[in-house]
Amino acid sequence: MMALRRVMEVPRLKWESLIYEDPEGGKIVIWPHLPCVVMPNSLRYKKWDGLALLYSKDDVAILKEEDKDEIKSPGINVEAVLSSGGTMSLLLRDIQSLDVNGPSIPDPEPIRLLKHAENTGGKPVYTIMPEITDNDWEEWYSKCADNQVKLINLLKTINKSRRYTKNRLKASKNVEISEKVNSELGAAAAACASWWIEEQRVLTEDLIKERDERFAARIKGALFDLRNRRLDESNVSDVTLLVPVHQAYLEQLYNSLNRSDKVEKIERG
Repeated sequence: MMALRRVMEVPRLKWESLIYEDPEGGKIVIWPHLPCVVMPNSLRYKKWDGLALLYSKDDVAILKEEDKDEIKSPGINVEAVLSSGGTMSLLLRDIQSLDVNGPSIPDPEPIRLLKHAENTGGKPVYTIMPEITDNDWEEWYSKCADNQVKLINLLKTINKSRRYTKNRLKASKNVEISEKVNSELGAAAAACASWWIEEQRVLTEDLIKERDERFAARIKGALFDLRNRRLDESNVSDVTLLVPVHQAYLEQLYNSLNRSDKVEKIERG
């Protein structure tokens, strides 16, 4: 029987990218951003050859639809989430109270990078999350659902808002000091980390490990495809794959890349 997920540790909240150098050539840049916040230009990673998003193809389609809705009716997506009363609404209210560029839905940095890839000669874009038709991924989702049912009675005895506030305070002590970041963006980072912790709460250690290993293998597969296509075109293997991730997930995903030796071959979307 799958054990309940232990209380998550609050991650270190870094502002600089972590870079995985592939022994076969090329590098994977894990770039941290805050969900629902437009990042300052000084924190953006600018030179890259391909983009890997932690989305499925269906997720990317939804991202584009949300962007169209936002253009037609600015703020409509944020208002919809605020009225839902979920954990994301707690995060959006925190961001609204801070002097940062947000909140914004769809997640502004992934959609910005996606548009940039499409508008600059069609830079390759890879979707790292498998489709629900993938048998292994479908099984993973099924196990997640089972675990969520086990947790529901436990979680409803605990005040979500109080738990979120407590984790936000803990996270504020783990925000890296940077000359590029002011106190308002630091406070937003703590709120985003608290939201991330709450979102991961329904997952066991085994489920998280399984997900992270699959993501790492597919990211390496994306680099494999990017590198080989560049070799075909110019006989150069020095390519950069950019992977934008929520800041609180930065080190965890980077560590999975370093531990994993699997490569799942995937093609650009």
